Amino acid sequence: MKIMVIQGPNINMLGKRERKVYGVMTMDDIHEQMKAVAEQAGVGIEFFQSNFEGEIVDKIQECLGEFDGIIINPAAYTHTSIAIRDALSSVNLPAIEVHISNIYQREEFRHKSLIAPVCAGHIAGFGPIGYHLAMIGMLQIFEQIKRMEADSKDA
Repeated sequence: MKIMVIQGPNINMLGKRERKVYGVMTMDDIHEQMKAVAEQAGVGIEFFQSNFEGEIVDKIQECLGEFDGIIINPAAYTHTSIAIRDALSSVNLPAIEVHISNIYQREEFRHKSLIAPVCAGHIAGFGPIGYHLAMIGMLQIFEQIKRMEADSKDA
């Protein structure tokens, strides 16, 4: 099983930008922790970050047939991107949306996620550990998929 982690705009600035909101960990720190979890679980993991909506859409589409799940922090595109939402919907892979900050405690325009309705789950407000929670969630989804496949073979 393989997971693609997609990071949206400004996530590459973690550790430098708005440290009171996003903390001190960098994107690379978060990715290293996720790699360790993936290695322990025996799953593959790759990472992608872009500040450009079209590149994120392209990466989601490239996941079809190559990856089994997507963990995504669409960042500011969470609230504006029908294109990212449609791409996630079209590849029909389990996806988990992650936000470091609690978007519901912030400005009102951040309270609405266009992405969450097409995801298996939504994690917000736990800081960088939210990515770890998403990994646990994705591993659970993979386990359920394996069991359903085994059950269908037995039937």
